[in-house]
Amino acid sequence: MNSSSGAIRGLGAAEPLAIAVLESALGPVHVAADPDGIHGLELRTTSEAFAASVARRTGRPTQRIADADLATRALVGRLEVELAEHLAGRGHGFSVPVVLDGVGDWDRRVLEGVRTIPYGATASYGEVARRIGSPGAARAVGGAVGRNPVGLLVPCHRVIAGNGTLGGYGGSWFGSRTELLALKRALLAVEGVVVPGR
Repeated sequence: MNSSSGAIRGLGAAEPLAIAVLESALGPVHVAADPDGIHGLELRTTSEAFAASVARRTGRPTQRIADADLATRALVGRLEVELAEHLAGRGHGFSVPVVLDGVGDWDRRVLEGVRTIPYGATASYGEVARRIGSPGAARAVGGAVGRNPVGLLVPCHRVIAGNGTLGGYGGSWFGSRTELLALKRALLAVEGVVVPGR
C-alpha cells in the first residue's frame, strides 16, 4: 500500500477536533482527528503550539483524545499502529483518511502531487511542479510543502532539492535546520532512500 491510499477530504463539521500525542521512534507525534480523518500531524512541536495551530487553521475547537468519540479514538489507534509499522520499515504507507481543511487551493494541488511520490522514491520540487501542471513553480511548491499540515501522511520528506540534496524540512517545526534535515534523512532511510549531503 502506498502513501496515497488514504483519501484526502475537504472541510469537516465544526465539532471539536481531538488532540492526541502518540509515542514513536521519532519522539512524540501530535495528531488532530475526528471521525472523518486526520486533520493535523506534526513531529517537532509542543502540545500547546500544535493545538493552537490546528484551531487557527481549521477554525475548530480542540479537545483531549480521551474526550473524543469511539470512532475518533479508533482512527487514532489505527494511525498509531500504522505509524509504528512504517517507522520499523514494515509498512509502506498509511490507510487513514486525511482532511485538508484550512488549506488553500494551491497548497492542496501541491500536496496531492506530493502524495503521488511512491514509497522509497523521491522527487524534486521542480518535478512536483511539473506533475501538477505548473512547470517553473518549484519555489512555490517548496512553500506549500513547508506548510503541509499532515507531515508523513502527505510524504513531504520525499521532496528533495533539484541538485539531489535534501533541501529543507519541517516548515515551522521546532528544531535547528540540522536537526530537521537529520529527521528527513532518517524518514527517507526507513524507506531505503539515501540522499547525499551537500
